[in-house]
Amino acid sequence: AKDYELRQYETAKWVSTVIRGETQKEAMRQGFWKLFHYIQGKNEKEMKIDMTVPVTCLVKSGCTDFKISFFVPFEHQDCPPQPTDSDVFIEERKAAALFVRSFGGFASPEKYAEEADTLARTLRNRGQSFHEDFFYTAGYDSPFKVFNRHNEVWYFKK
Repeated sequence: AKDYELRQYETAKWVSTVIRGETQKEAMRQGFWKLFHYIQGKNEKEMKIDMTVPVTCLVKSGCTDFKISFFVPFEHQDCPPQPTDSDVFIEERKAAALFVRSFGGFASPEKYAEEADTLARTLRNRGQSFHEDFFYTAGYDSPFKVFNRHNEVWYFKK
């Protein structure tokens, strides 16, 4: 469709952390740094790992816990180094079909919520079945990139 796409993602490992009881913006900041320390060598192998995109944030309706995640690079998918920070963990996300809406600019939590609402409304209007109680935000750019920024919101297809 012109205002969203349906993607199929394969099973993959992500390095994640859950930040509780903060605003989404503060959770993103804290979570990013915990994960950044992991890829900078705060792991069992003291290995530096390339930064990957997207950086995702799981947003659940009415919940102040946010799960921030980095995709584990392909060369480490089989055996990612274990985190040494007890708040950081490796998770395997199962293969899934996702409805994705893309947008540009600097994305705030409010902008992500607005785009997620737009996507949900569109999917309902088209009779698509999806998990409405949560969505993921996905950011693809460094905070220093000013132009041609790429952001997404994801809903899982039922």
